[in-house]
Amino acid sequence: MAKIPKYFSVELLLLVAIAIAVLIRIINLGSREFWYDEVLSLLLSTGQKGLYKHPDDTPVVLTQYLGALNLPSEKGLGDILATGEKLLKGLVKEPHPPLFFIGQHLWLRLFGNSETAMRSLVAIFSIGAIGSAYGLGRCLLGYRGGLLLAALLGLNPYYLFHSLNVRMYGSLVFWVILTTWALFELIHLNNQNRSPQTESKILKSKWFWSVILIGAIAAGLMTFYYFACLLIVLAALMLLLDRRQWRQYALCFGGGVIINVPWTLWGTRQQLRNADLERFETASGWLETTLQHLQDFARTLGTHLILGDWVSILPPTLATIAGIGAIAILLACSLDLWQRQQRQILGIALMLGIVPLLLMLGMDVATGKFTLGFGWGRSVIFILPGCLFLLTVWIERAAGKWRKIAAIALLLLYLSISASDFSIRNRWMFHQIADIIEQNQKATTLIVMNSTAWGHVLRLAYYLPPTSSVMLLARPSDELAPVLQKTLVPDRDRYQRILWLDSARPVWGESSTTEEKNQLRQVLDGQFQLKKTQQLFGTRELDHFNLSLYERNPR
Repeated sequence: MAKIPKYFSVELLLLVAIAIAVLIRIINLGSREFWYDEVLSLLLSTGQKGLYKHPDDTPVVLTQYLGALNLPSEKGLGDILATGEKLLKGLVKEPHPPLFFIGQHLWLRLFGNSETAMRSLVAIFSIGAIGSAYGLGRCLLGYRGGLLLAALLGLNPYYLFHSLNVRMYGSLVFWVILTTWALFELIHLNNQNRSPQTESKILKSKWFWSVILIGAIAAGLMTFYYFACLLIVLAALMLLLDRRQWRQYALCFGGGVIINVPWTLWGTRQQLRNADLERFETASGWLETTLQHLQDFARTLGTHLILGDWVSILPPTLATIAGIGAIAILLACSLDLWQRQQRQILGIALMLGIVPLLLMLGMDVATGKFTLGFGWGRSVIFILPGCLFLLTVWIERAAGKWRKIAAIALLLLYLSISASDFSIRNRWMFHQIADIIEQNQKATTLIVMNSTAWGHVLRLAYYLPPTSSVMLLARPSDELAPVLQKTLVPDRDRYQRILWLDSARPVWGESSTTEEKNQLRQVLDGQFQLKKTQQLFGTRELDHFNLSLYERNPR
């Protein structure tokens, strides 16, 4: 085996990996379109959700939806406060706490609603998470351990995707790591040997980390409700590692929780009334339920530690196989650390990564739901730092002479998966539709779509040229043909072009059957001529469309 030159120290290679991770985030801020959930985050962040009206059986001017994706016109403080009130009223109808959306709203005011602007705040949080991972790793494993944990988090494919996704998961990981880091810094300070010369310095440091811990706990709970699972684990760790100072930690934990009380009493209660728990599917039969829970457990680890966003297009069987591989790696690392008498640090790693996952699995089993596998495991992304910490501990404490090779191999694997995800997969579906519209902006175009989902409607409005004459008729698949026929009867010459978008997954309805497609073709064939067909593909089934362009027959 070829040896790595000695002048390439592990520390230097890890610093390069961290720099690459930061650079990837910067250059990819605007490299892809908003996907479905991102445009919903934009809608909620503007405080204009109330402006959105679901399409009915009458064509609407597509640009009318742009108002919901921009801040309203404001002339003073009163208008700004009114917008903030609308923002909060819109958020109580959502399942997530408000902090992420409030932060995006403020960011939107400063930098606008472009992809680069909206994603930059999430990217900043992710870079902060990388820095905090270094702090946590250094606190528990030393300088090199901190660099390795930061590099693994920075290049991890799953976290990289969420670092450039306008959702709350990227910032959630930051609050998770910051909370954990602050707690361990306090434990370290409480167990330091003190002298009269150092007493004042230690006291100031304890105050500093206590404030950080309180703030991080409050922010984590205001970002994602399942953050509470981590707090349960951290409370247990605190009792195991430093029970004598439990009152101090309890005050910090209590302070973070108390800060959330106003939102809990006003917002969370309304969110619970509006909660759609049916989206977490259930299974029938003991065997089917058990197998589904085990598959969700495995796929979550496989997605977090190996596949990243590639899981969205891979067969479930491959995700399960990747999960089994991830479990085998974590188990092998744990057994090796146990045999090498690294039991305390192993216990910390398992508590941070695996125990919260088991808590979520237990909740699913108890309630008969499958939240663990929802959204490819994004609801438990707070386990990712702990799982990466376990790998870091093994490389630092047990890999021995293979330390450098193991670190480089894992980082190269992550870099390869991440680079291929952002370079190979298409993320420019709606730009292709916009290009077709721009070829003849003067012609009045009617877009006919079998989806009324706001993620589809809003992205059409966001990416199509605002100066073009475009109308939208969006109805469920079984209604589209008769509604289109009714639309074309009173004014046969109004539309020069028909752009038919057939969604593979309409979200709020069924995909089109062959009979329904034939009915719509019959409506169009009498007055229009088919000029172009094209398939649009994105990274998810939500972004798959069959596009058909019809132009009016000449008379």
